[in-house]
Amino acid sequence: MKFLLSLLCLLASLQATERTRVMMGTFATVSVPDTAAGCIDAAFAAMTSVEKALSSYDPAAEVYRLNHAGALPISPTLYDALQSAVRYYVQSDGYFDITIGALSRGAYRFGEAERVPDRAEIAGLPIGLNLLEFNATAARLAPGAMLDFGGFGKGVGIDAAAAALRHCGVAEGTVALSGDIRCLGRCLLAIQDPFSEGTLMTFMSLSPETGMSTSGDYRRFVGDKTHNHLIDPKTRASERAFASITLVGTVRSGDLDAWTTAAAVMPPPKAVAFLRTLPVGYVLIYSDGSIVKSANLPRYLEVWEGNHEDD
Repeated sequence: MKFLLSLLCLLASLQATERTRVMMGTFATVSVPDTAAGCIDAAFAAMTSVEKALSSYDPAAEVYRLNHAGALPISPTLYDALQSAVRYYVQSDGYFDITIGALSRGAYRFGEAERVPDRAEIAGLPIGLNLLEFNATAARLAPGAMLDFGGFGKGVGIDAAAAALRHCGVAEGTVALSGDIRCLGRCLLAIQDPFSEGTLMTFMSLSPETGMSTSGDYRRFVGDKTHNHLIDPKTRASERAFASITLVGTVRSGDLDAWTTAAAVMPPPKAVAFLRTLPVGYVLIYSDGSIVKSANLPRYLEVWEGNHEDD
């Protein structure tokens, strides 16, 4: 899962209505011009629909029931998400794997009665996409396998909310779920300093629609950062090379969310090589405090504050 590492606001020229609800394990905020305030409920309803499909915490949600029953008829929303998860797995050479749930949800129990499992328990957990079978109407998990959509579920929720706003005729506004943000129209975006409570960089989006996703190791962990929620499915250990990774682009927020999650658990050289293949700009903040911006970042954002080494 991601946390509020990115901040945003609507352009000051707009008279905006903003509402926040607890959703998908965090705070969801929708901001639109006052004249479109009636569209906010549709955005929240769209996110609620995604949560009812992808949550591994809500006993009524499809993924929760699949994790506990092992087999389940599935909705088009879950089917589409499973197809996307397979695509991200292939794109990332297996570093993005939703079957990490056996570790994140089953062993560490992130978000509930959190604990640090021992290495023997971790080593014996069933993890791997070969444990999942699905088609357009049903899904099945091997015994002990669990799914966790925290790596891109919030991005899917944002995409659904943004689609609802567009359908309602909203051309300017924002949707934010933790570290995932979508701008309809241009807006201000900022990256929080992962080593303090301050703002590290401030940007203005350039496209009529821009998404930003940030993932970091310092907001969610058990005991200490050695056991953070960014777990490499290959080594089954939490990664510490990056303090935070931010991706920005005009692609779907679900893509940005998943790619950020994948890069955050890769060894740094592989993460950089992976990100360079994608239609995104990025800001990498390493654990030693060094910062690298991609050379293509000005394609997506105008940097207002913060100048660091370009990659």
